[in-house]
Amino acid sequence: MSAHDQTTSTLKIMLFFTVMMVTMPIFLYFVSKYVLETVFLMSSAYIYSAGVAVLTVHVILALFLYVAWHEDSPSKQVKAD
Repeated sequence: MSAHDQTTSTLKIMLFFTVMMVTMPIFLYFVSKYVLETVFLMSSAYIYSAGVAVLTVHVILALFLYVAWHEDSPSKQVKAD
């Protein structure tokens, strides 16, 4: 893999996780707030919805670290004689 391909791959991964970090916590906050208010009739749904958003951020960060850690792992090459 050339240096250009490696840079492109890294930028794609960074862009993907950046978009996920911006969109998913906000989306899940409003979805969980709606569900907790309408289905479970909770008056303090915003507190639990914020917890869902924070948990989402932590999951996305953990996934990013996992992908970044395994990105440079050498692939096993089997030498055929």
